[in-house]
Amino acid sequence: MHICLVICRKMYNFAADLNKYTGMKVKNDRLEALRMIISSQELGSQDELLDALKKEGFQLTQATLSRDLKQLKVAKAASMRGNYVYVLPNDTMYKRVSTPSSVREMMQVPGFLSIHFSGNMGVIKTRPGYASSIAYNIDNSHINEILGTIAGDDTIFIVIKQGVTMEEVVEALSEVVPNMR
Repeated sequence: MHICLVICRKMYNFAADLNKYTGMKVKNDRLEALRMIISSQELGSQDELLDALKKEGFQLTQATLSRDLKQLKVAKAASMRGNYVYVLPNDTMYKRVSTPSSVREMMQVPGFLSIHFSGNMGVIKTRPGYASSIAYNIDNSHINEILGTIAGDDTIFIVIKQGVTMEEVVEALSEVVPNMR
């Protein structure tokens, strides 16, 4: 009897942990979709945002949307047409685009474009707005082959340790930068 209680308790804890993880993943996916929607469309009401999220497969209440907008520090600003629309804080990764794509399409396009080397230096080209976040990921991964990075809007300068080959750098970066290979 006692062993049955222990097993049941472990199964319950596993289910609770799994539910917590999937719930967090859903929220992170929803927040990312919300960022993409706001950066690609001019929407001025929460009803419009809820409809756009629904088209992307997210069902949520107005209260949840309000909490998400507050967490993302979303504001309203005048558009070029004089309408007030939702905008993200001054975050270059989510600049408004002129030809909107669906969130799924935008999330499938990688930020990384190319990498080139000269001696112990490298230059990574990215899509506009992606360089700082990719450089941040590189720096925080503590890659032994790389001494450091400097990022602009669409370019990352990397300094490579003496004696490290280009192949070793690409191999190490491929663990951190999606679509590096």
